Amino acid sequence: MEYWGLRKAGSDIDLVVASNDHLELKLKHPDNILDIFGDIGVCTDKFEIWNTIRRFDYGYLSFGAVDAGDYLIASLEKLLFMKSLVKDDEKSKKDAELIVDEILRRAYIV
Repeated sequence: MEYWGLRKAGSDIDLVVASNDHLELKLKHPDNILDIFGDIGVCTDKFEIWNTIRRFDYGYLSFGAVDAGDYLIASLEKLLFMKSLVKDDEKSKKDAELIVDEILRRAYIV
C-alpha cells in the first residue's frame, strides 16, 4: 500500500516468498512460526514472511508485479484481489476503496 502511495505501512511488513526459501526460514526459525488458516508465516519484529496469503502463492502473486530490484511489489490488481478476500475487516475494506480509486485515477489520466 505504501509503495503505491495509498497509505503508510503498518507496524510490520508482509512478504511472500517461494516455497523453497520459506522452508529454509521455517527450519532456521522454528519458534517464530504462525499458522493462519493454512498460510504459514515466519514472524519477526518487523517482518511476516509467508508461504501463501489466503492460499495464493508467490508464483500467483508475483504475476504482473513491479520489479523493485531485490524484491517484487504486488500489482494494484493483485493487491485489490487480496484485500477483497478479507470480508469482515474494516481496514481491508478501506484499503480496497483506496486501491479502486487509484486504479480508476490511473485509467482516466489524460
